[in-house]
Amino acid sequence: MRKIITYFNNKTLKCFVAAMILLAAPAIQAQDETQNFSFTLNEAIQHALEYNRTVINSERDIAAANKKKWETIATGLPQISASGNYQYNFELQKNVVPAEFFGGNPGEFVEVAFGTKHSVDARATLNQLIFDGSYIVGLKAAKVYLAYYENSKQKTDIEVKEQVINAYGNVLLLQESVAILEKNKATLQKNYTETNESYKNGLSEEEDVEQISITLAKIDSSLKNAVRLSDISLNMLKIILGIELNDGLVLTDKLESLTEENLDLSIASGEFNVEQNIDYKLGKINTIQQELLMKQEKSKALPTLSTNLAFGYNGFNNDFSFFQSNQQWLNYSYLGVSLNVPIFSSLQRSARTQQAKIALEQARTQQEELEQNLKLRYQQAKSEYEYSIEEYFTSKNNLRLAERIENKQQIKFKEGLSSSFEFTEAQRQLYAAQQDYLESMTEVIDKRAALEKLTAQ
Repeated sequence: MRKIITYFNNKTLKCFVAAMILLAAPAIQAQDETQNFSFTLNEAIQHALEYNRTVINSERDIAAANKKKWETIATGLPQISASGNYQYNFELQKNVVPAEFFGGNPGEFVEVAFGTKHSVDARATLNQLIFDGSYIVGLKAAKVYLAYYENSKQKTDIEVKEQVINAYGNVLLLQESVAILEKNKATLQKNYTETNESYKNGLSEEEDVEQISITLAKIDSSLKNAVRLSDISLNMLKIILGIELNDGLVLTDKLESLTEENLDLSIASGEFNVEQNIDYKLGKINTIQQELLMKQEKSKALPTLSTNLAFGYNGFNNDFSFFQSNQQWLNYSYLGVSLNVPIFSSLQRSARTQQAKIALEQARTQQEELEQNLKLRYQQAKSEYEYSIEEYFTSKNNLRLAERIENKQQIKFKEGLSSSFEFTEAQRQLYAAQQDYLESMTEVIDKRAALEKLTAQ
Protein backbone atom coordinates (compact mmCIF):
# COMPACT_ATOMS: atom_id res chain seq x y z
CA MET A 1 0.00 0.00 0.00
CA ARG A 2 2.82 2.42 0.87
CA LYS A 3 4.52 1.63 -2.45
CA ILE A 4 1.34 2.53 -4.33
CA ILE A 5 1.00 5.82 -2.42
CA THR A 6 4.68 6.64 -2.97
CA TYR A 7 4.38 5.89 -6.69
CA PHE A 8 1.26 8.05 -6.93
CA ASN A 9 2.92 10.95 -5.09
CA ASN A 10 6.04 10.75 -7.31
CA LYS A 11 3.93 10.68 -10.42
CA THR A 12 1.88 13.67 -9.21
CA LEU A 13 5.05 15.57 -8.37
CA LYS A 14 6.49 14.95 -11.85
CA CYS A 15 3.29 16.16 -13.49
CA PHE A 16 3.27 19.25 -11.28
CA VAL A 17 6.88 20.07 -12.15
CA ALA A 18 6.22 19.57 -15.85
CA ALA A 19 3.17 21.84 -15.68
CA MET A 20 5.16 24.54 -13.89
CA ILE A 21 7.89 24.39 -16.54
CA LEU A 22 5.31 24.80 -19.30
CA LEU A 23 3.70 27.72 -17.51
CA ALA A 24 7.05 29.36 -16.88
CA ALA A 25 8.26 28.91 -20.47
CA PRO A 26 6.61 32.08 -21.85
CA ALA A 27 8.00 34.10 -18.95
CA ILE A 28 11.48 32.68 -19.50
CA GLN A 29 11.21 33.40 -23.21
CA ALA A 30 10.03 36.96 -22.54
CA GLN A 31 12.93 37.43 -20.16
CA ASP A 32 15.34 36.25 -22.84
CA GLU A 33 13.85 38.75 -25.30
CA THR A 34 14.63 41.76 -23.09
CA GLN A 35 17.73 43.72 -24.00
CA ASN A 36 20.20 45.79 -22.06
CA PHE A 37 21.42 49.08 -23.46
CA SER A 38 24.27 51.35 -22.43
CA PHE A 39 24.50 54.76 -24.06
CA THR A 40 26.50 57.94 -23.96
CA LEU A 41 24.47 60.99 -24.92
CA ASN A 42 25.72 60.93 -28.51
CA GLU A 43 25.00 57.21 -28.80
CA ALA A 44 21.50 57.78 -27.41
CA ILE A 45 20.88 60.49 -30.03
CA GLN A 46 22.01 58.24 -32.87
CA HIS A 47 19.86 55.37 -31.59
CA ALA A 48 16.80 57.62 -31.36
CA LEU A 49 17.34 58.97 -34.88
CA GLU A 50 17.07 55.40 -36.12
CA TYR A 51 14.53 53.74 -33.82
CA ASN A 52 12.33 56.54 -32.48
CA ARG A 53 8.79 55.78 -33.58
CA THR A 54 8.06 59.34 -34.69
CA VAL A 55 11.22 59.30 -36.82
CA ILE A 56 10.17 55.97 -38.37
CA ASN A 57 6.75 57.35 -39.30
CA SER A 58 8.39 60.47 -40.70
CA GLU A 59 10.47 58.26 -43.00
CA ARG A 60 7.26 56.52 -44.06
CA ASP A 61 5.77 59.92 -44.88
CA ILE A 62 8.66 60.49 -47.30
CA ALA A 63 8.08 57.08 -48.88
CA ALA A 64 4.38 57.87 -49.28
CA ALA A 65 5.23 61.28 -50.76
CA ASN A 66 7.46 59.59 -53.34
CA LYS A 67 4.56 57.36 -54.33
CA LYS A 68 2.28 60.40 -54.48
CA LYS A 69 4.78 62.11 -56.77
CA TRP A 70 4.78 59.15 -59.13
CA GLU A 71 0.97 59.04 -59.01
CA THR A 72 0.92 62.62 -60.29
CA ILE A 73 3.48 61.89 -63.01
CA ALA A 74 1.59 58.81 -64.15
CA THR A 75 -1.55 60.88 -64.75
CA GLY A 76 0.03 62.31 -67.90
CA LEU A 77 1.48 59.02 -69.13
CA PRO A 78 -0.36 56.53 -71.40
CA GLN A 79 -3.26 54.79 -69.70
CA ILE A 80 -4.28 51.40 -71.08
CA SER A 81 -7.46 49.65 -70.06
CA ALA A 82 -9.34 46.57 -71.22
CA SER A 83 -13.03 45.87 -70.86
CA GLY A 84 -15.44 43.13 -71.73
CA ASN A 85 -19.21 42.96 -71.74
CA TYR A 86 -21.57 40.03 -72.13
CA GLN A 87 -25.29 40.55 -72.54
CA TYR A 88 -28.08 37.98 -72.54
CA ASN A 89 -31.32 39.30 -74.04
CA PHE A 90 -33.91 36.88 -72.67
CA GLU A 91 -36.58 39.06 -74.29
CA LEU A 92 -35.47 40.87 -77.41
CA GLN A 93 -36.53 44.45 -77.86
CA LYS A 94 -39.21 44.76 -80.55
CA ASN A 95 -40.30 47.54 -82.85
CA VAL A 96 -42.97 47.95 -85.51
CA VAL A 97 -42.42 48.51 -89.24
CA PRO A 98 -44.93 48.90 -92.11
CA ALA A 99 -46.33 45.50 -93.14
CA GLU A 100 -45.98 46.34 -96.82
CA PHE A 101 -42.18 45.96 -96.42
CA PHE A 102 -42.84 42.24 -96.15
CA GLY A 103 -45.66 42.02 -98.72
CA GLY A 104 -48.44 42.95 -96.29
CA ASN A 105 -51.32 45.36 -96.63
CA PRO A 106 -50.56 49.06 -96.68
CA GLY A 107 -51.34 50.87 -93.43
CA GLU A 108 -50.68 47.78 -91.31
CA PHE A 109 -47.66 47.22 -89.10
CA VAL A 110 -45.81 44.09 -88.00
CA GLU A 111 -43.54 43.49 -84.96
CA VAL A 112 -39.85 42.98 -85.67
CA ALA A 113 -37.25 41.87 -83.10
CA PHE A 114 -33.81 43.48 -83.40
CA GLY A 115 -30.60 41.85 -82.14
CA THR A 116 -29.65 38.38 -80.95
CA LYS A 117 -30.14 36.50 -77.72
CA HIS A 118 -26.42 36.65 -76.87
CA SER A 119 -23.88 39.40 -77.52
CA VAL A 120 -20.26 39.94 -76.46
CA ASP A 121 -18.10 43.06 -76.68
CA ALA A 122 -14.34 43.15 -75.86
CA ARG A 123 -12.10 46.17 -76.28
CA ALA A 124 -8.72 47.66 -75.34
CA THR A 125 -8.37 51.43 -75.02
CA LEU A 126 -5.31 53.67 -74.93
CA ASN A 127 -5.76 57.18 -73.44
CA GLN A 128 -3.06 59.84 -73.64
CA LEU A 129 -3.09 63.34 -72.23
CA ILE A 130 -1.47 65.74 -74.69
CA PHE A 131 -1.82 69.09 -72.96
CA ASP A 132 -3.29 70.18 -69.63
CA GLY A 133 -2.07 73.24 -67.74
CA SER A 134 -3.16 71.74 -64.41
CA TYR A 135 -0.99 68.70 -65.05
CA ILE A 136 2.11 70.85 -65.59
CA VAL A 137 1.45 72.69 -62.34
CA GLY A 138 0.76 69.36 -60.64
CA LEU A 139 4.20 68.06 -61.56
CA LYS A 140 5.82 71.04 -59.84
CA ALA A 141 3.49 70.63 -56.86
CA ALA A 142 4.48 66.98 -56.51
CA LYS A 143 8.14 67.95 -56.12
CA VAL A 144 7.23 70.59 -53.54
CA TYR A 145 5.04 68.03 -51.76
CA LEU A 146 8.00 65.67 -51.48
CA ALA A 147 10.30 68.50 -50.33
CA TYR A 148 7.82 69.35 -47.58
CA TYR A 149 8.00 65.86 -46.07
CA GLU A 150 11.78 65.72 -46.45
CA ASN A 151 12.04 68.95 -44.46
CA SER A 152 9.46 67.64 -42.00
CA LYS A 153 11.71 64.63 -41.48
CA GLN A 154 14.62 66.99 -40.76
CA LYS A 155 12.45 68.91 -38.29
CA THR A 156 11.48 65.65 -36.59
CA ASP A 157 15.14 64.66 -36.28
CA ILE A 158 16.00 68.02 -34.72
CA GLU A 159 13.11 67.80 -32.26
CA VAL A 160 13.90 64.20 -31.32
CA LYS A 161 17.53 65.15 -30.74
CA GLU A 162 16.43 67.91 -28.37
CA GLN A 163 14.04 65.52 -26.60
CA VAL A 164 16.84 62.99 -26.07
CA ILE A 165 19.18 65.66 -24.68
CA ASN A 166 16.53 66.97 -22.28
CA ALA A 167 15.43 63.51 -21.16
CA TYR A 168 19.01 62.24 -20.82
CA GLY A 169 19.95 65.24 -18.68
CA ASN A 170 16.79 64.89 -16.59
CA VAL A 171 17.60 61.26 -15.81
CA LEU A 172 21.14 62.20 -14.78
CA LEU A 173 19.76 65.04 -12.66
CA LEU A 174 17.43 62.72 -10.76
CA GLN A 175 20.08 60.04 -10.37
CA GLU A 176 22.49 62.62 -8.95
CA SER A 177 19.70 63.92 -6.70
CA VAL A 178 19.09 60.41 -5.37
CA ALA A 179 22.81 59.97 -4.64
CA ILE A 180 23.06 63.33 -2.84
CA LEU A 181 19.87 62.74 -0.87
CA GLU A 182 21.12 59.33 0.21
CA LYS A 183 24.37 60.90 1.37
CA ASN A 184 22.51 63.68 3.20
CA LYS A 185 20.18 61.17 4.81
CA ALA A 186 23.11 59.09 6.07
CA THR A 187 24.76 62.21 7.51
CA LEU A 188 21.53 63.32 9.16
CA GLN A 189 20.90 59.87 10.55
CA LYS A 190 24.33 59.92 12.12
CA ASN A 191 23.74 63.42 13.54
CA TYR A 192 20.35 62.35 14.86
CA THR A 193 21.83 59.32 16.59
CA GLU A 194 24.64 61.35 18.16
CA THR A 195 22.34 64.18 19.25
CA ASN A 196 19.79 61.77 20.66
CA GLU A 197 22.49 60.04 22.71
CA SER A 198 23.73 63.43 23.87
CA TYR A 199 20.18 64.37 24.86
CA LYS A 200 19.78 61.16 26.83
CA ASN A 201 22.98 62.02 28.68
CA GLY A 202 21.69 65.51 29.42
CA LEU A 203 24.18 67.27 27.18
CA SER A 204 21.69 68.45 24.57
CA GLU A 205 18.18 69.80 24.51
CA GLU A 206 15.14 67.95 23.21
CA GLU A 207 14.59 70.69 20.64
CA ASP A 208 17.92 69.79 19.01
CA VAL A 209 16.72 66.24 18.46
CA GLU A 210 13.38 67.42 17.14
CA GLN A 211 14.93 69.88 14.71
CA ILE A 212 17.13 67.17 13.19
CA SER A 213 14.20 64.75 13.16
CA ILE A 214 12.10 67.21 11.12
CA THR A 215 14.89 67.71 8.60
CA LEU A 216 15.51 63.95 8.41
CA ALA A 217 11.84 63.27 7.68
CA LYS A 218 11.82 65.83 4.84
CA ILE A 219 15.00 64.40 3.35
CA ASP A 220 13.58 60.88 3.53
CA SER A 221 10.38 61.97 1.78
CA SER A 222 12.36 63.82 -0.91
CA LEU A 223 14.55 60.76 -1.45
CA LYS A 224 11.57 58.45 -2.00
CA ASN A 225 10.04 60.90 -4.44
CA ALA A 226 13.33 61.30 -6.32
CA VAL A 227 13.63 57.52 -6.67
CA ARG A 228 10.13 57.30 -8.14
CA LEU A 229 10.76 60.21 -10.51
CA SER A 230 14.08 58.69 -11.55
CA ASP A 231 12.34 55.50 -12.68
CA ILE A 232 9.66 57.46 -14.53
CA SER A 233 12.18 59.72 -16.28
CA LEU A 234 14.22 56.69 -17.33
CA ASN A 235 11.12 55.11 -18.89
CA MET A 236 10.35 58.37 -20.68
CA LEU A 237 13.84 58.29 -22.17
CA LYS A 238 13.29 54.68 -23.25
CA ILE A 239 10.16 55.70 -25.16
CA ILE A 240 12.03 58.50 -26.92
CA LEU A 241 14.86 56.10 -27.80
CA GLY A 242 12.37 53.61 -29.22
CA ILE A 243 13.19 50.75 -26.83
CA GLU A 244 10.84 48.70 -24.68
CA LEU A 245 10.04 49.73 -21.13
CA ASN A 246 11.20 46.36 -19.74
CA ASP A 247 14.63 46.70 -21.40
CA GLY A 248 17.60 47.70 -19.29
CA LEU A 249 19.16 51.12 -19.83
CA VAL A 250 22.36 52.52 -18.35
CA LEU A 251 23.59 56.08 -18.99
CA THR A 252 27.37 56.21 -19.12
CA ASP A 253 27.86 59.99 -19.32
CA LYS A 254 28.09 62.04 -16.14
CA LEU A 255 26.11 65.22 -15.59
CA GLU A 256 29.11 67.34 -14.73
CA SER A 257 31.18 66.18 -17.70
CA LEU A 258 28.27 66.84 -20.08
CA THR A 259 27.90 70.31 -18.64
CA GLU A 260 31.56 71.10 -19.18
CA GLU A 261 31.29 69.90 -22.78
CA ASN A 262 28.41 72.31 -23.35
CA LEU A 263 30.21 75.35 -21.94
CA ASP A 264 30.99 76.98 -25.27
CA LEU A 265 29.96 80.59 -25.79
CA SER A 266 31.49 80.63 -29.27
CA ILE A 267 28.35 79.00 -30.74
CA ALA A 268 26.40 82.11 -29.76
CA SER A 269 28.95 84.55 -31.20
CA GLY A 270 28.19 84.04 -34.88
CA GLU A 271 25.45 85.54 -37.03
CA PHE A 272 22.09 83.79 -37.15
CA ASN A 273 21.29 82.61 -40.68
CA VAL A 274 17.52 82.45 -40.52
CA GLU A 275 17.28 80.75 -43.91
CA GLN A 276 18.95 77.64 -42.44
CA ASN A 277 16.26 77.31 -39.79
CA ILE A 278 13.95 74.36 -40.48
CA ASP A 279 10.78 76.28 -39.57
CA TYR A 280 11.77 79.00 -42.04
CA LYS A 281 12.29 76.35 -44.74
CA LEU A 282 8.87 74.86 -44.07
CA GLY A 283 7.31 78.32 -44.20
CA LYS A 284 9.02 78.92 -47.53
CA ILE A 285 7.59 75.69 -48.89
CA ASN A 286 4.13 76.77 -47.77
CA THR A 287 4.53 79.99 -49.73
CA ILE A 288 5.61 78.05 -52.82
CA GLN A 289 2.56 75.80 -52.46
CA GLN A 290 0.28 78.83 -52.42
CA GLU A 291 2.00 80.15 -55.58
CA LEU A 292 1.36 76.83 -57.30
CA LEU A 293 -2.28 76.85 -56.21
CA MET A 294 -2.69 80.26 -57.83
CA LYS A 295 -1.02 79.03 -61.03
CA GLN A 296 -3.30 76.00 -61.01
CA GLU A 297 -6.38 78.21 -60.88
CA LYS A 298 -5.01 80.28 -63.76
CA SER A 299 -4.24 77.14 -65.78
CA LYS A 300 -7.91 76.16 -65.72
CA ALA A 301 -8.53 78.88 -68.31
CA LEU A 302 -6.26 77.03 -70.78
CA PRO A 303 -7.58 74.39 -73.19
CA THR A 304 -6.99 70.69 -72.58
CA LEU A 305 -6.15 68.21 -75.31
CA SER A 306 -6.22 64.42 -75.09
CA THR A 307 -6.48 61.46 -77.42
CA ASN A 308 -7.71 57.89 -77.21
CA LEU A 309 -7.24 54.82 -79.35
CA ALA A 310 -9.45 51.71 -79.12
CA PHE A 311 -9.51 48.24 -80.64
CA GLY A 312 -12.39 45.81 -80.10
CA TYR A 313 -14.50 42.88 -81.26
CA ASN A 314 -18.24 42.23 -81.21
CA GLY A 315 -19.90 38.87 -81.35
CA PHE A 316 -23.61 38.11 -81.79
CA ASN A 317 -25.49 34.81 -81.71
CA ASN A 318 -28.84 33.38 -80.72
CA ASP A 319 -26.99 30.49 -79.06
CA PHE A 320 -24.07 30.77 -76.64
CA SER A 321 -21.38 29.52 -79.04
CA PHE A 322 -18.71 32.16 -78.65
CA PHE A 323 -16.01 29.58 -77.96
CA GLN A 324 -16.68 27.64 -81.17
CA SER A 325 -14.49 28.07 -84.23
CA ASN A 326 -17.37 29.03 -86.49
CA GLN A 327 -18.33 32.01 -84.34
CA GLN A 328 -18.15 35.22 -86.34
CA TRP A 329 -16.37 38.18 -84.72
CA LEU A 330 -16.73 41.73 -86.00
CA ASN A 331 -13.75 43.89 -85.29
CA TYR A 332 -13.69 47.67 -84.96
CA SER A 333 -11.18 50.39 -84.07
CA TYR A 334 -11.14 54.14 -83.75
CA LEU A 335 -8.88 57.07 -82.94
CA GLY A 336 -10.35 60.02 -81.11
CA VAL A 337 -9.06 63.47 -80.18
CA SER A 338 -10.73 65.55 -77.50
CA LEU A 339 -10.28 69.31 -77.19
CA ASN A 340 -11.89 71.27 -74.38
CA VAL A 341 -11.68 75.06 -74.54
CA PRO A 342 -13.04 77.02 -71.55
CA ILE A 343 -14.86 80.11 -72.84
CA PHE A 344 -17.01 81.67 -70.14
CA SER A 345 -17.53 80.62 -66.51
CA SER A 346 -19.47 83.64 -65.25
CA LEU A 347 -16.26 84.88 -63.54
CA GLN A 348 -16.06 81.70 -61.44
CA ARG A 349 -12.44 81.01 -62.46
CA SER A 350 -11.53 84.64 -61.84
CA ALA A 351 -12.98 84.47 -58.31
CA ARG A 352 -11.02 81.33 -57.53
CA THR A 353 -7.83 82.87 -58.89
CA GLN A 354 -8.33 85.96 -56.73
CA GLN A 355 -8.88 83.76 -53.66
CA ALA A 356 -5.63 81.93 -54.39
CA LYS A 357 -3.84 85.27 -54.85
CA ILE A 358 -5.08 86.48 -51.45
CA ALA A 359 -3.94 83.20 -49.84
CA LEU A 360 -0.51 83.70 -51.42
CA GLU A 361 -0.25 87.22 -50.00
CA GLN A 362 -1.22 85.89 -46.57
CA ALA A 363 1.47 83.19 -46.81
CA ARG A 364 4.10 85.79 -47.70
CA THR A 365 3.06 87.96 -44.76
CA GLN A 366 3.20 84.96 -42.43
CA GLN A 367 6.67 84.17 -43.74
CA GLU A 368 7.85 87.69 -42.96
CA GLU A 369 6.40 87.45 -39.45
CA LEU A 370 8.00 84.03 -38.96
CA GLU A 371 11.38 85.43 -39.97
CA GLN A 372 11.16 88.20 -37.39
CA ASN A 373 9.95 85.81 -34.68
CA LEU A 374 12.81 83.41 -35.40
CA LYS A 375 15.35 86.20 -35.05
CA LEU A 376 13.76 87.20 -31.75
CA ARG A 377 13.70 83.59 -30.55
CA TYR A 378 17.40 83.29 -31.40
CA GLN A 379 18.21 86.37 -29.32
CA GLN A 380 16.18 84.95 -26.46
CA ALA A 381 17.77 81.48 -26.72
CA LYS A 382 21.23 83.05 -26.89
CA SER A 383 20.52 85.17 -23.80
CA GLU A 384 19.13 82.18 -21.87
CA TYR A 385 22.15 80.05 -22.78
CA GLU A 386 24.58 82.74 -21.62
CA TYR A 387 22.57 83.20 -18.43
CA SER A 388 22.57 79.44 -17.76
CA ILE A 389 26.38 79.42 -17.91
CA GLU A 390 26.54 82.35 -15.50
CA GLU A 391 24.12 80.60 -13.14
CA TYR A 392 26.15 77.41 -13.36
CA PHE A 393 29.32 79.08 -12.10
CA THR A 394 27.36 81.05 -9.51
CA SER A 395 25.62 77.96 -8.13
CA LYS A 396 28.89 76.04 -8.17
CA ASN A 397 30.55 78.74 -6.07
CA ASN A 398 27.51 78.98 -3.79
CA LEU A 399 27.62 75.23 -3.22
CA ARG A 400 31.20 75.43 -2.02
CA LEU A 401 30.30 78.27 0.34
CA ALA A 402 27.24 76.39 1.63
CA GLU A 403 29.35 73.29 2.26
CA ARG A 404 31.86 75.32 4.29
CA ILE A 405 29.10 77.07 6.26
CA GLU A 406 27.35 73.77 7.01
CA ASN A 407 30.62 72.17 8.07
CA LYS A 408 31.42 75.06 10.42
CA GLN A 409 27.92 75.03 11.89
CA GLN A 410 28.13 71.30 12.43
CA ILE A 411 31.38 71.68 14.39
CA LYS A 412 29.93 74.55 16.43
CA PHE A 413 26.75 72.56 17.11
CA LYS A 414 28.68 69.54 18.38
CA GLU A 415 30.75 71.81 20.61
CA GLY A 416 27.64 73.58 21.92
CA LEU A 417 28.58 76.92 20.37
CA SER A 418 25.62 76.98 17.96
CA SER A 419 21.91 76.30 18.30
CA SER A 420 20.06 73.51 16.53
CA PHE A 421 18.10 76.12 14.59
CA GLU A 422 21.29 77.65 13.15
CA PHE A 423 22.65 74.22 12.31
CA THR A 424 19.39 73.15 10.65
CA GLU A 425 19.24 76.40 8.68
CA ALA A 426 22.78 75.80 7.42
CA GLN A 427 21.76 72.29 6.35
CA ARG A 428 18.73 73.56 4.47
CA GLN A 429 20.87 76.16 2.76
CA LEU A 430 23.27 73.40 1.71
CA TYR A 431 20.48 71.21 0.35
CA ALA A 432 19.06 74.14 -1.64
CA ALA A 433 22.53 74.90 -3.02
CA GLN A 434 22.99 71.27 -4.02
CA GLN A 435 19.69 71.26 -5.91
CA ASP A 436 20.44 74.61 -7.55
CA TYR A 437 23.80 73.29 -8.71
CA LEU A 438 22.26 70.16 -10.25
CA GLU A 439 19.53 72.16 -11.97
CA SER A 440 22.05 74.71 -13.26
CA MET A 441 23.95 71.91 -15.02
CA THR A 442 20.84 70.61 -16.76
CA GLU A 443 19.92 74.19 -17.69
CA VAL A 444 23.24 74.60 -19.49
CA ILE A 445 22.64 71.36 -21.43
CA ASP A 446 18.99 72.17 -22.24
CA LYS A 447 19.63 75.79 -23.27
CA ARG A 448 22.51 74.72 -25.49
CA ALA A 449 20.18 72.19 -27.15
CA ALA A 450 17.50 74.88 -27.65
CA LEU A 451 20.04 77.20 -29.27
CA GLU A 452 21.32 74.46 -31.58
CA LYS A 453 17.74 73.61 -32.54
CA LEU A 454 17.29 77.12 -33.90
CA THR A 455 20.59 77.09 -35.78
CA ALA A 456 20.04 73.48 -36.95
CA GLN A 457 23.54 72.41 -35.91
